[in-house]
This record gives sequence, C-alpha cells and structure tokens, in this order.
Amino acid sequence: MAKRRGARALKGIIFNLVEDAVCEQYGERVWDDLLTTAGLAGGYTSLGIYPDEDLGALVQAASAALDRPHDDVLRALGHGAALGLARQYPQFFEPHSRTADFVKTLNDVIHPEVRKIKPDADPPEFVITDAGGAFLVEYHSRRELCALAHGMLVGAAEYYGEECEVVHDSCTHRGDAVCVMRCHFVPLGGR
Repeated sequence: MAKRRGARALKGIIFNLVEDAVCEQYGERVWDDLLTTAGLAGGYTSLGIYPDEDLGALVQAASAALDRPHDDVLRALGHGAALGLARQYPQFFEPHSRTADFVKTLNDVIHPEVRKIKPDADPPEFVITDAGGAFLVEYHSRRELCALAHGMLVGAAEYYGEECEVVHDSCTHRGDAVCVMRCHFVPLGGR
C-alpha cells in the first residue's frame, strides 16, 4: 500500500516485527487469520510505508481473537518486537549491559540510526529522567502507542536479563497531557 496524503503512516519494519512476534508465539496461521479478520492483504515490506490504521486493525483483530484488552495486545506485541529488534539490529543492544543504559540511548543513538536506515521514519521521542532507583520515561508520539512502548521496555529488559516494572504515572489515554512511565529495572532473581 502506498502512503496516503495526510494520513499517518508506519514503516513496514514495525509490521514485520509484529508479524514475527505473532508467528513466533501463535504460528503463521494465526497471523493469516488476523490479516483476514482485519481485512488486510499483508505482504508488508520493511521499506514500505503503511497506514497506522493497519496496525490498529491488526490489534483490534487480535484483541477480539484472544479475548484480551487492546493495551494488553499492544504490550505483548511490543515485547516481541523489542526481542525481534535485538535479533535484527544487535548493534543497538550489544554496547550496553543494562536496560537503563540502553534506554538512555533511544533518542541520541537509536532513533538517529533508525532515521539513517529509514530517513522518513517517525519514531517516538522519549525524555528519560533518572529518578533515583527508577527511570521516568516520558513518551511523545502522535500515534499514542504508549502500551507498545511499555511492551518494548519489558522486552528490552528481558534481553538484558532483567525484569521491567512499569507504572503509568500519566497517560494521554486518561486525558493527561503526556504519557509518563515509571520504570524499575530489576535483575531477574534479584528480588
């Protein structure tokens, strides 16, 4: 599909990561069923640009099929997508030994690199604040996919052998001006 003038659009790599996460956890048939239910043709290429509504339709179809809330599906997809990114782009993950160190690089290293690979990408912006034992992750994106970002934080933590506890201190979906996630990264078995 081509980008529609004035429509919000996602890079195909997001759809590839979502497809990989669904196929890995549920199998290719479930992915095909989701595409059918969502009324989508699929065939997303990493360099393609696709309407945001395609992702919304896939999440809605998955939510209905799995009888899970919309945000739970987005978090699960984000978790799988982060692990998929780590496999496809290890150069972003390998220089760090902790999730907190990785998260600090999102705006300064990761997203500029994403823009080099995909010049028309529109990744979210994060404001990261060390809050003494926790990190406040302020999420800014016109897409309002904070649940996806939440899942990606959890997936990144898993990559580093940590658990990520996330509390949404504020959220645009609750009427707040900005999404702020309070994150605690704890080594697995470190409680």
